[in-house]
Amino acid sequence: MSILPPSPTSLAFTVRRCEPELVAPTKSTPHEFKQLSDLDDQECFRFQIQLIQFYRCDPSMHGKDPVKIIREALAQALVFYYPYAGRLRKGPGRKLILECTGEGVLFIEADADVTLEQFGDIIHPPIPCMDKLLYDDPGSGEILDCPLLLIQVTRLRCGGFIFAYRLNHTMSDAIGIAQFIGAVGEMARGECAPSIPHVWQRDLLNARNPPRVTCTHHQFDELPDPNDYTLQDMVPCSLFFSSMEVNAIRKHLPSHLKKCSTFDIITACIWRCSTRALRPDLETQVRVMFAINVRGKLNPPLPTGYYGNAILAAVAITTARKLCENPLGYALELVKMAKANVTMEYVHSYTDLVVIKDKLDLNRVQCYLPTNSTRVGFEEVDFGWGNPAYGGPANLWTGPNPKLASSYTSFSNGKGKNGIVVSILLPNAAHEIFKKELEEYTLKGHAIGGQYLSTPIKSSM
Repeated sequence: MSILPPSPTSLAFTVRRCEPELVAPTKSTPHEFKQLSDLDDQECFRFQIQLIQFYRCDPSMHGKDPVKIIREALAQALVFYYPYAGRLRKGPGRKLILECTGEGVLFIEADADVTLEQFGDIIHPPIPCMDKLLYDDPGSGEILDCPLLLIQVTRLRCGGFIFAYRLNHTMSDAIGIAQFIGAVGEMARGECAPSIPHVWQRDLLNARNPPRVTCTHHQFDELPDPNDYTLQDMVPCSLFFSSMEVNAIRKHLPSHLKKCSTFDIITACIWRCSTRALRPDLETQVRVMFAINVRGKLNPPLPTGYYGNAILAAVAITTARKLCENPLGYALELVKMAKANVTMEYVHSYTDLVVIKDKLDLNRVQCYLPTNSTRVGFEEVDFGWGNPAYGGPANLWTGPNPKLASSYTSFSNGKGKNGIVVSILLPNAAHEIFKKELEEYTLKGHAIGGQYLSTPIKSSM
């Protein structure tokens, strides 16, 4: 079977960066206070997410500085998206309030003595050396009273560059931040205004008055966390699925499931294979939990250009015995049912619940956590150098305890073969079993080389 080229496991390079600076809107913007939605304000969004985009050298842009162009475009885009230039404050009852101060977002200019090619043919999360590609300016990463965005643009020796950024998740989901970064790209290419409307209207995702829980929400079940996995034991494994591999999995499904979406099929397959590889007690409850975009679930739908958090977690639950002993179609039916359960009433009930129960957080115990960024738009952000070689999440897991997290990103091998790269975090001891389980369905679920980024790229300052 064909195997995608491995990513480098060691690479020494030097990063030189300037002092962080604040980039403010080019024009005066309103000083006002804005309410986040109750969906924005929930506990599970009160953290920072890291994203990254790699850009190749473009001969047509010779002599043009990506740092200068992006810095200026960022300032222009912030005129339209001025809430990002503000700061979050603590309101009554832990409610977050946005003060639109116009202070700006944190920006870092950097240079790295390395080429894009040295990062390997396949770039996928987890991205090594993120501490160098996105410097954590001390004191800048808190939820309150800090910049809402941190951006580092790093020029590469080959003429390409890396655009890395960190977002306070309470402000936006992946679609929202991709919309903003896309607007920066449009400004960089000479546009005077974003092509997509910039819609705040966070009240559209507030709880009802009075709030009332009308559905069951297993995402918040209180279960003890055995903390079975230590960070040292967790190793990323990345696999490539083309349409050929997905169609091979379809052949194992009953006829009424063969036309299910690629996301549903891959998710069901990996959930089952990883559970069999981990070999939990057969009576243990296991689950899969993934984000659902609810922009079109409401009536009327959220307006085009809404850039707040408009996602919630869908969850499927069963026992390890049922998942492992039933055919793949059983897992797929559970995934489909979890998605179908997210109706308009479910969205309202979910939002009401997070208001009724303060500090309610998602339970991720014995849970497979895929993140799908294949249709978000990161891979289409163009600052003038074309689409990125990679655009999407930088990490697989950002929480305090490692979990069975994975990331689905779009990929093209440069030979006309497109597909999805699935990067999953698994205990080291489960890797070989997992791959054998997967091969039962695909025979072509290609591991990306024999190395799994277990050794980080080395760098120096």
